[in-house]
Amino acid sequence: MAPRIQLEKAAWRWVETVKPEEIRQEHIELAYRINLLACKRGTCRRNCKGNPNCLVGIGEQAWLGEIDENAFHNIDDPNSERRDKNTFVGLTNLGATCYVNTFLQVWFHNLELRRSLYHCHNPRAHEHNIESDYEPQSICEHLQYLFALLQNSNRKYIDPSGLVKALGLDTGQQQDAQEFSKLFLSLLEDTLSKQKNPSLQNVIQQQFCGQFSYVTVCNQCGRSSALSSRFYELELNIQGHKNLTECVTEFLKEEKLDGDNRYFCESCQSKQSATRRIRLHSIPPTLNLQLMRFVFDRQTGHKKKLNTFISFPEQLDMGPFLEGKHNQKCVYELSAVLIHRGISAYSGHYIAHVKDALTGDWYKFNDEEIEKMEGKKLQLGIEEDIAETVKSQSRKPKCSKGYHCSRNAYMLVYKVQEEESSDPSSNNVQVPAFLQRLVDQDNHKFEEWCTEMADMRKQSVDKGKAKHEEVKELYELLPARDGEQYEFVPLEWLKKWLDDSTATKEIDCSLFLCSHGKLHPDKVADAKRVSMQAAELLYERYGGGPRLNGFSLCRECVSQRCRVLRLKNQLTEDFKEVSNLVKRTLSCEGYWVGKASLRSWRQLALEQLEEDEHETKHSNSQTNGQGPHTNSSKESGSELSGGTEDEMKTFNEDAVCTHGGLSILETERKLVSTEVWTKLRKYFPKAPEFSQNQEPCRQCLTLEQEEKDNEAVSKMMALDQKNQLLNLFHEKNRPTLPKWPQGTDVLYIVPLFFVDEWRKFIRRPTKSSPVSNVGNTLLLCPHGGFMFTYESLISGEAQHSALA
Repeated sequence: MAPRIQLEKAAWRWVETVKPEEIRQEHIELAYRINLLACKRGTCRRNCKGNPNCLVGIGEQAWLGEIDENAFHNIDDPNSERRDKNTFVGLTNLGATCYVNTFLQVWFHNLELRRSLYHCHNPRAHEHNIESDYEPQSICEHLQYLFALLQNSNRKYIDPSGLVKALGLDTGQQQDAQEFSKLFLSLLEDTLSKQKNPSLQNVIQQQFCGQFSYVTVCNQCGRSSALSSRFYELELNIQGHKNLTECVTEFLKEEKLDGDNRYFCESCQSKQSATRRIRLHSIPPTLNLQLMRFVFDRQTGHKKKLNTFISFPEQLDMGPFLEGKHNQKCVYELSAVLIHRGISAYSGHYIAHVKDALTGDWYKFNDEEIEKMEGKKLQLGIEEDIAETVKSQSRKPKCSKGYHCSRNAYMLVYKVQEEESSDPSSNNVQVPAFLQRLVDQDNHKFEEWCTEMADMRKQSVDKGKAKHEEVKELYELLPARDGEQYEFVPLEWLKKWLDDSTATKEIDCSLFLCSHGKLHPDKVADAKRVSMQAAELLYERYGGGPRLNGFSLCRECVSQRCRVLRLKNQLTEDFKEVSNLVKRTLSCEGYWVGKASLRSWRQLALEQLEEDEHETKHSNSQTNGQGPHTNSSKESGSELSGGTEDEMKTFNEDAVCTHGGLSILETERKLVSTEVWTKLRKYFPKAPEFSQNQEPCRQCLTLEQEEKDNEAVSKMMALDQKNQLLNLFHEKNRPTLPKWPQGTDVLYIVPLFFVDEWRKFIRRPTKSSPVSNVGNTLLLCPHGGFMFTYESLISGEAQHSALA
C-alpha cells in the first residue's frame, strides 16, 4: 500500500476539477477513502494507517492459529517454588549474604549441632497461640526456627532475613567469610553456655574445640615450657604447598627463635635462642580446616586471593600429627567443602559442597539452588571462577582416587569416622513439636499461596481462551464488504483490544468528531472501517460511542476542505493578477484597502487556509477573514512591497480606526478596483469592507480638529512666553550675584529643571506640554528653608538653581 502522505493526496485529488457546490456522494467517499482496497495478510509489514480498510498488523498475529495456554498468563508455576522430593531446602540471597548461607547449610548438616539446638530451652514453647504471633528473639531461637524450616518446609527455599537482621549484618556488603565463621561460633558458644541444661552448655566445645600447645625449648639450658591453647579451626598456610598433608606439616613444624626474636628463658634469666613448635593434643569430632587463601599483600596494602591448587583426601588420618592420647579416634571423613568463586578477595560468590550425613550423597548448595552431585559432577571444590579468562586459568593437577583438588576451596570440614550403628534412629533428628507447629503453619501459608497462584493462572488461561475465541470470531467479521453497511472504530482501541496485556475499555470515538458532530476527514487515518455486524458485537460487549457509520461522513467538512484546497491552488495565480491590477489607474468605483494588508495579503491568506485545512473539533481556528493569532514566518517574496507587517492579524484591519470606522489617514490606505476586492474577498469573506464613497470616521475627524486647535493655542502661548522672556530663552544678559544689574534690588532664584522644561516647550510646543508651575520646592530643605548658602551660590556649588 502507498505511504500515508500519498494516500492523503490521492483522497483529495478530485478537488482540482470539482467546485464545492458540485460535490457528490462519490467525492465524499473518496475523501474518506471508503473504496480503498483492503490489504491482505502477508503483504504489509505493518499496518497502513492511511487506509481505513487495512486490518493487517494491528496485533491479530498473536491470536490467529493455535496458542500455547502459557501465553495467556505471566504467572510462574507455583509448583516451581515447591521443594522436590528427597532434596534439601535452599536459602535466599539477600544481596551479598551467600557467605552466610553456605555456613548455615554446613551447620544444619551437623546433626549433633542441630539436635542440640532443638533441645535448647525456648521460653515461649508452651505458650498458647504461639503460631499466630511467634517472632524469634534470640540467636538460638532464630537458628531453631530456621533449621526446622530447612528440615521440614515444603518451600524450595526460605528467607533467612530474620537471623541476618538479628546478627546485625549488612545485606549489601560482603563480609570476610572466615572471620564470620569464628565470630558466629563464638557467639553461639556464649549463647548455649547460658542454657540450664548442662549437656547443652558445652555443645560447641564438644563438637568443634580441640587443644594444642606452643612448646618452646631453650637452646642454652634445654628448659622446655608449654602454653596450652584451645582451637576451633586450624588455619593452614597454602602458599608453596600442593596438598593438605604439607599444609598440616608446616603448621606443626619447628620454628627457630633467634636474633631479635629470641626467647626469654626463665632458667637462664636472659634472652636465649630457642625452638618452638605446636603439639596437637586433641582434635574435635568436627574438624574445621581453614585454607588461608586470603592473605595481606604488603606491596599493595590490600588483601589478595591465592589461587593455588590444593589436593585433599576424602579420608584424613590425623594420627601421625597427634601427640599422646593414642586411644582417641583419628580417622576423619570429608563432610563439607566451602568454596569462593572469583579472583578477588573483596568480591565473588560463595558455594558449599556438603555431604548428607544420612545417605552419604553430596550436594551443591548455591543459595536458592541445590543440585545433587554424582557421576562426573562429583568433583568436590571445583567451581568455575567468575570473570576469569581461559588464558589465566592454570591447569588442574591430576588427583589420585579418593582425593580432590581445588583452587577455590577455602575451608574443609572433616567429621570423625564413626562405626556403623545398628540403630538407624541415631542419625534421625526430630523437630520439636512446637517448632513443627510453626513449620506446619508456614507450609499451610505456602499451600494457600500455591492454590491462589494456580487459581490466578487458571483464570488468566480461561480468560485468554475466551479472548482467543472472541478474536478469531470477530476478526473474520471485521472487514466491511462492498455495498454493506459499516462503522468506523478507533485504530488504537482495536490495538488495545488485541493486546492481552491491557484491559479493554469502552470504545471512545468522541475525539474523532468534527465541529458538525460527524467524523472529521483528518481522523479517518486513525480509524478502521469495519462491518456493521462486527461493530454491533463490539459495542454490545464493550460499550462506548458515539457510533460513526456511513451517515457520519461530513459533507460540510469536505466542502470546506475542497474550498481551501482550491484556493490554495489558485492563490499564486490570483496574487500575480492582483499585483498587476493594483498598478492600473482606477477608472470606476473601488474599495479602500490598508496598504499593510495589501502588502501581506498573500501570507495572511496562506496562513488562514492552512489553519482551516487543519481545523479539528477541539481547535480554536479563526473565522474566515482573520489570520492566526501567532506571528508565523512570512513569505519574503511579496512583489507589492519589500516585506510583510509583523503585527498584522486580520486582513484590512489597518484601514479601521479605533472606533470601527474608516481610518482618516489616507496615506495608509489605497483605493483598489472592484475586481481586486472581489478576488480578495474570496480569501477573506469577513474582512472589513469600505467602499470608495465611505466617509472617514467622524469621531476621528473631530478629535483631529481638536488636536489641531490645541496645537495652534500651544504655538501662540510659546511665542508669547518667548517674547516676554527672550533673554532667559537665549541665556543672554543673565544676572550674577557678584555683579548685580544696575537698578536691581532683588534677584529671584528658580530651579534649572524648570528652565530646561520651559525651553523644551518653547522650542516644540506641539510635542511638549506647557509648564504650569515653577516648582521652587525643589530648592527647600526638609525643614522648609532654602538649602543653599550665599557662598555656595557664589562658588557654583548650587548647580540646581538659576537667577531670574
